[in-house]
Amino acid sequence: MPLLPLETNLYPDDLLKQAAPAADSSELWWVLHTHPRAEKTLARQVLCRGLAFFLPLYRRQWENRGRRFRSHVPLFPGYLFLRGDSLARLAALETNLVAKVLQVGDQAQLHADLVRVHHVTTSGAELTPEQRLQPGSRVQILQGPLAGLSGKVLRQGKQWRLFVEVEFLQQGVSVEIESWMLQPLPTGGASSQAG
Repeated sequence: MPLLPLETNLYPDDLLKQAAPAADSSELWWVLHTHPRAEKTLARQVLCRGLAFFLPLYRRQWENRGRRFRSHVPLFPGYLFLRGDSLARLAALETNLVAKVLQVGDQAQLHADLVRVHHVTTSGAELTPEQRLQPGSRVQILQGPLAGLSGKVLRQGKQWRLFVEVEFLQQGVSVEIESWMLQPLPTGGASSQAG
């Protein structure tokens, strides 16, 4: 049983059929890092403002008390892709749903990646979101009460956990964390700290 119908997640419909923005163009792709669980709300608001955007969604199914549920959830939790000039970026920021705007260095590459993602998400195939974070990867927490803390990421079942270790003792503590809060650190990154 669907909880909510599929909402508009691409506007305009031909957005990804357009050519990639040139590096010197005033119209660019912007990656909007949203506040927690605000992707769809932001999509609705930028749609009302007539701004070009893409929010990749996939159909997630689960069972609870013997009943099957399904809904459409963001493929990349915490992110929405906006295309426009600096005024469009400013309009998105005015929604107060954007935590950070990430500038895109390679516009053509991001455009090509989004075209491929759109093709996969509209194919009707069963999708599974994947992340490159591997257990043991060093990360830093970007937001929340543990912001600034770094450690190693663990995965237990479907949940990510941050492991803060006292290396000398080879023991530590772990805490459950959502992947959108994590930023990978370069190999050989800073040691764990109590942020």
